[in-house]
Amino acid sequence: MERKNKIRLGLAIGTLGIVYGDIGTSPLYVMKSIVASNGGLNNVSEDYIIGSLSLIFWTLTLLTTFKYVVIALRADNHGEGGIFSLYALIRKRGKWLVIPAMIGGAALLADGVLTPAVTVTSAIEGLEEIPAFDALFTGSTTLIVIIVIAILSGIFFMQRYGTMFIGRIFGPTMFLWFSILGVLGIINILGDLSIFKAVSPYYAVELLFSDQNKAGFLILGSVFLATTGAEALYSDLGHVGRKNIYITWPFVKVCLLLNYFGQGAWIISLKNSDDPFVNPFFQSMPEPFIMYGVLIATFAAIIASQSLITGAYTLVSEAIALNLLPRLSIRYPSETKGQVYIPTVTTVLWIACVGVVLYFQDSTHMEAAYGLSITVTMLMTTVLLFQFLLRKGFSKLVTTAILMTFGILEFAFFISSAAKFMHGGFVAVIMAVAIMALMYIWFSGYQLKTKLVKNVSLKKFVPMLAKLKVDEAYPKFAHNLVYLTSSRNPYRVEHEVMASILDKRPKRADVYWFVNVQVVDSPYAAYYTVESFESDFVIRVQLKLGFRVEQDINVFLHQIAKDLISKGSLEQQNRKYTAKIGRKLGDFCFVIVKDELSTEADLSNWQRAIMKSKLFIKHFTTSPEKWFGLEYSDVQTENVPLYLSKRKVVKIREWN
Repeated sequence: MERKNKIRLGLAIGTLGIVYGDIGTSPLYVMKSIVASNGGLNNVSEDYIIGSLSLIFWTLTLLTTFKYVVIALRADNHGEGGIFSLYALIRKRGKWLVIPAMIGGAALLADGVLTPAVTVTSAIEGLEEIPAFDALFTGSTTLIVIIVIAILSGIFFMQRYGTMFIGRIFGPTMFLWFSILGVLGIINILGDLSIFKAVSPYYAVELLFSDQNKAGFLILGSVFLATTGAEALYSDLGHVGRKNIYITWPFVKVCLLLNYFGQGAWIISLKNSDDPFVNPFFQSMPEPFIMYGVLIATFAAIIASQSLITGAYTLVSEAIALNLLPRLSIRYPSETKGQVYIPTVTTVLWIACVGVVLYFQDSTHMEAAYGLSITVTMLMTTVLLFQFLLRKGFSKLVTTAILMTFGILEFAFFISSAAKFMHGGFVAVIMAVAIMALMYIWFSGYQLKTKLVKNVSLKKFVPMLAKLKVDEAYPKFAHNLVYLTSSRNPYRVEHEVMASILDKRPKRADVYWFVNVQVVDSPYAAYYTVESFESDFVIRVQLKLGFRVEQDINVFLHQIAKDLISKGSLEQQNRKYTAKIGRKLGDFCFVIVKDELSTEADLSNWQRAIMKSKLFIKHFTTSPEKWFGLEYSDVQTENVPLYLSKRKVVKIREWN
């Protein structure tokens, strides 16, 4: 029993490091932004601070607690969470659902750029509040920018080696961080217990219509920063499990609220201060502790950044499997379950993060861009959750009420954040739109090819393949000839595939394999079905793999072949020469048919632009050989013109 309790405690502490990095570092900048949005310390009153804290309290309660902890965590896809897992779960309810999934995913990836930049910068800016460093850092953004870029570069550099070792200290570090937040909050609250009036929603509503609130409803843009990490609670569901989030969230929420309330009490105590702008998180600390506060805040910011980077890897790998993004090289730097490293994503995120830091220079300006993208993600998640609840059999009245409640609340946050568009929000929009455009081109191109490419009945070619199999006029090409097909129909393949076998140079083989990979809703599914057309030399394989399963075709196909031999469905392939004693399989040759858009393709201008863009993007992605685990196999590549539907043929006549 004692051992089980220790394990549970260890998992709970680990959850703190994996899930709460983003939302846990919000106290670094939320109250500072709220004060700055009203014109500085000289323009805030006690009622203004109480109302702001009330808005924070109810935002964390309604959005984070009720929407994500109570509702979204139950919308798991075999234990996995996140917007793409949710989409995979309900995509059959309507083709249009891919739109909110793409918009939400693109916005979440854009948030992955801003979070490391704003959190690390906010932490390092605490050095300005240390008297010993006053002359060195105060007013000198250059030095702070250099330190921030150095830290961010170090975070991205270590991704290639995996984060298993450093990950072990994430949990204890975040436990210490939240404990410090709570203790500091209590110390400041003891000077003014009346701050707890903010629990009443009356003060939140009153502030929105108060003359003391110069920003009006736009104050919600600053308040929303307190819940920007809420999406991570759902996205990281598969990493930590629902129970661990249930156990840890109350502790996290209490510590966060104590710190916010403590900062509020400290600000109220400065009514007669001449300092117009403040950094309440660091300045509310006892002066001797500020140095330690900066250090632990920096560690917390690094953990938050790491969580977002890891989340971006997971998000991109899921999008690739769902045909929403092009195939990228994916590596596995450690033995930790589910840990991946995507070099292209790392490079792009690093360049974007450094660019954001260099452009904005300080966290105050970054906050204008931060939050806008995540409001979009939350809105899209709400749309998908609505479909999930309908799928689960909830009444339309209940689901519509939930949709309207969260939709109106999140739309209000979106409008208030969008008001910052010209002050920096455009950066988040540009990044999200660029990612969205890439997703749209890739997905539309895939759909267009699937819809218009010419498929033929495989059964009609079985007699011809039977003759070719024994026709010794042609040299044997391989024992097992394997073609990858995009057709999901178990009885059909692309015309180009059959033309490759029969028309170019007839390829004689003992067994012809036609393999299609279908990504299914279950994240870790790995199944297959076989259609042999009453033969033992034409085999159509349908692989059903989860969106988190590596598509290692070579390994899977050897397993399937051995299964068929053991069942007697496939003849044993004895080899005269082999380095492996007892080998029952011959050689496998994989043929990759690469698409080239023909000038004769019958497409509209828009469709042609989509296909050209998709084929252009493919030049910068990982090769099919690497993606399907065939880089060490015998692989032949053939380029074929992609006609797509009927092509216009010009008849030529003899000149008279």
